[in-house]
Amino acid sequence: MARRKLDVKFNQAVKLPNGRTIRITVINHPGAVIIAPFLNKNTVVMMRQYRPALKKYIYELPAGTLDPHEPITTCARRELLEETGLKAKKLTKLGSIYPVPGYSTEIIHIFKAEQLTLTQAQPEEYEVIETIPMTQQMVRKLFHQGKLMDAKSICALAFCGWL
Repeated sequence: MARRKLDVKFNQAVKLPNGRTIRITVINHPGAVIIAPFLNKNTVVMMRQYRPALKKYIYELPAGTLDPHEPITTCARRELLEETGLKAKKLTKLGSIYPVPGYSTEIIHIFKAEQLTLTQAQPEEYEVIETIPMTQQMVRKLFHQGKLMDAKSICALAFCGWL
């Protein structure tokens, strides 16, 4: 699947509730999902993924952008399979977040995946991913050492009670 093009509106006039008009840049985003895949109650599957914009690997959970008119659960199952090779028998929506409300309409839907079976991962050509099963103690250590910096993953793990 090709990378999705975002709709960016530069210097857009917006009227505020106080009557003032300002100019802003807005990224109209189709939305996304993030999945916390649990092998069991004590083990979550994290990823070490290379992020070209940062020019380094970071720790995060599987996630991805919705395709046009795609249901969020379909996207969650697709991204989980693509990035980790895992299929979930049980998928539970835990909540949603606005990751960057100052300039984007993006909403990220948070899921917990359980009762997993392993198949073959199908990463996109631009994805360089290593999957790593981690205990809660390992996740918390990464977080406290400043090595878990992906905001959406931190939120998802907090929704699961792991941070």
